[in-house]
Amino acid sequence: MPIPMKAEEFHTAGLFLFCYGNSSMAAGFGSRRFESTKAGHQLEILSSSDDDEEQNQGVDFPGGRVAFTSEMTFLPESSEKRVQCYRVLDDNGYPLSSKQFEHVSKELALKMYRGMVTLQTMDTTLYEAQRQGRLSFYVTSYGEEAINLASAAALSSDDLILPQYREAGVLLWRGFTLQEFVDQCFGNKNDYGKGRQMPIHYGPRSIITSLSPLLLRETQLPQAVGVAYSLKMDKKDACVVTYFGDGSTSEGDFHASLNFAAVMEVPVVFICRNNGWAISTPITEQFRSDGIVVKGQAYGIRSIRVDGNDALAIYNAVRVAREMAIKEQRPILIEALTYRVGHHSTSDDSTKYRPVDEIEHWKTARNPVSIFRKWVQRKGWWSNEEESEFRANIRKQVIDAIQIGEKVEKPPLGDMFSDVYEEVPSNLMEQEIVVRNTVKRHPQDYPTNIPL
Repeated sequence: MPIPMKAEEFHTAGLFLFCYGNSSMAAGFGSRRFESTKAGHQLEILSSSDDDEEQNQGVDFPGGRVAFTSEMTFLPESSEKRVQCYRVLDDNGYPLSSKQFEHVSKELALKMYRGMVTLQTMDTTLYEAQRQGRLSFYVTSYGEEAINLASAAALSSDDLILPQYREAGVLLWRGFTLQEFVDQCFGNKNDYGKGRQMPIHYGPRSIITSLSPLLLRETQLPQAVGVAYSLKMDKKDACVVTYFGDGSTSEGDFHASLNFAAVMEVPVVFICRNNGWAISTPITEQFRSDGIVVKGQAYGIRSIRVDGNDALAIYNAVRVAREMAIKEQRPILIEALTYRVGHHSTSDDSTKYRPVDEIEHWKTARNPVSIFRKWVQRKGWWSNEEESEFRANIRKQVIDAIQIGEKVEKPPLGDMFSDVYEEVPSNLMEQEIVVRNTVKRHPQDYPTNIPL
């Protein structure tokens, strides 16, 4: 039987019912843990009348009482019905419910929308710069703008962020400037990473540096759990939020992190961008389960599936998830269903492994920026004139930042060997001498804009 949920735990106005379809399932999932086994009663079998004998037999096992049954039944590999997806707006920007959505003010909505447009414009312009040979690499967030800006808007500045590599919009919300984005992509001396990372691996002090390589891009998950545990120990009124893609759920760190977070009961919000593709691998070839949301329940984590192209749904889900994570000291898993409209990176051509008409459908009919714009304009908060003016202004700002950033000299060669040890060891000193001598002997093979 499901364990009833406390009234204060069910303050989400039915939000998490969308995950499980009915109130009994949601209520059963609301319990934090089953009752512990009583000492000295490791194997206690109870019985009453003959009719109820089988139903009342069971064992007090560590973790809670388990009932016995004479019927041999295997748990099905999946439910007949897929987990539902929480949504506020339809594809035309109309609310699905007649109830007024009151959580987003005009000021907040416009800041979210401007951020989405800024991210989209920055991606377009820097992608073009890479194609012109001015950047070595770039990754866009096309189709995932709502997840970026809406989730960031729902958080507090005290919450700690451990991103992956497609969360530039989260940094944008927290004040990262266009010039700072560009400086990192060019790896000039103003880059906080001193040019030692690939483009788009942003690392401001308020956010842990973005990760990218396959074996590294989910290491932020166990790190996030550890950071959340420290917040719990210090009794901080904040949580940790970490982002990752569907491909990361195929790595061991994902599973270890969910189990660690559930057992330690830490305030961490896992946000999975299920965009359908892990580079060229579709989700149908990654797992047989119903996406990622069901994996949370398997580990004892309250979870929800959300329309990642609906900014209001993302904002509302993350806002409530954050509140539960902090007040109840528990992890929350959010699976945001979206679609990676752009190529995986500038090193990829996604038309080689997926239909062009599929990409075009999500780019037009399900565009998160367009959906949110329709809602904002219908509220009378935005106009076509403001749209044209804002987009032109942002594009000019990005172009200006590029022109400035590419003229700034690179970090000095010595920065390659600093910032790791307080005192540079002898082997690194020797390596630096070798590099400097090599550059002097073959200057034609090395950039001239790197100070020696």
